[in-house]
Amino acid sequence: MSLLETLAGKGLRREPPTREEALALLATSDDDLLDVVAAAGRVRRHWFGRRVKLNYLVNLKSGLCPEDCSYCSQRLGSKAEVLTYTWLKPEEAADAAVAGVSAGAKRVCLVASGRGPTDRDVDRVADTIAAIKDRRPDVEICACLGLLRDGQGERLRDAGAHAYNHNLNTSEERYGGICTTHGFDDRADTVRRSRDAGLSACSGLIAGMGESDEDLVDVAFALRGLGVDSVPVNFLIPFEGTPLAGQWRLTPQRCLRILAMVRFVCPDVEVRLAGGREIHLRSLQPLALHVVNSIFLGDYLTSEGQAGKADLDMIADAGFEVEAADVPTMPGPGPAPGGGDGAVPVPEGEPPVSHAGLVAVRRRGAGTDLPPNA
Repeated sequence: MSLLETLAGKGLRREPPTREEALALLATSDDDLLDVVAAAGRVRRHWFGRRVKLNYLVNLKSGLCPEDCSYCSQRLGSKAEVLTYTWLKPEEAADAAVAGVSAGAKRVCLVASGRGPTDRDVDRVADTIAAIKDRRPDVEICACLGLLRDGQGERLRDAGAHAYNHNLNTSEERYGGICTTHGFDDRADTVRRSRDAGLSACSGLIAGMGESDEDLVDVAFALRGLGVDSVPVNFLIPFEGTPLAGQWRLTPQRCLRILAMVRFVCPDVEVRLAGGREIHLRSLQPLALHVVNSIFLGDYLTSEGQAGKADLDMIADAGFEVEAADVPTMPGPGPAPGGGDGAVPVPEGEPPVSHAGLVAVRRRGAGTDLPPNA
């Protein structure tokens, strides 16, 4: 049996690949790319049909973070010229959230920069959740506020949050080279706290930070081990003014293989195509929909994304449909709801190609007087 047949068969049975099989998938050639997508697509359709869940980001507090995560434009010492502002008022955040929901988003992700929330911050977010729920009662709310302390996850749950996001980002071995102000274990602890508080655990990764195939596989299996429900897969946006500026080492083909690997490791959870998809996948974005079952709509925290209308057109043109608010995202334990089956590293000595002009800093939506891109 071929590697792809083995991986697809395991995915249909909710079984993960071995670590060696996951590494072998990342090592496949571009000639095999469509076969890789087709195999991952069988697993995606089996568990999720042709539904695409839409998520919308609202940046409640932008910039001026005391942490030193190398990839982040909001980090301590960042010289990236991104929007900076303190906490949005609940109604301002609700206005931004409703714009995303009106465009088809099922989940609103409320994000705030910083190491972690104070108790007052949790109160602020609770007030914001109430303002959003007053206008859109059925929307899912995911909070992303940094490292959680005792009782904070429970308070967010009681306030109406459905999920909590805190990404692992990279492997435990690699983490110390990316951030020094907190560790991998701190992030894993917050994922556990959110899950133990009764929140849906959302945690993912960032590819393109100079990691190895082993790092990517390690973080994917770590996410599976934490029992997360949602895995956002981000591709590094190398902002000028951050330590990882100029790191343009991903190709569209590499991105698709990474997405497929995550799908096979986590066959029956929400795999979300997240930041950086437009500038790294480019014209191959529609192929990614055959692997993932969730995307962010419109802009991100500090960078502009594809126009919301273009996202909706892409989904329809690729033969998929937006997941309705009343349809459960996660598959149950029984038969599959969908039915049926369902970068190449830069050579040594050759400088990476720069695509810095592709990064557009967000200048609209939350924290500005301009309407959002939804």
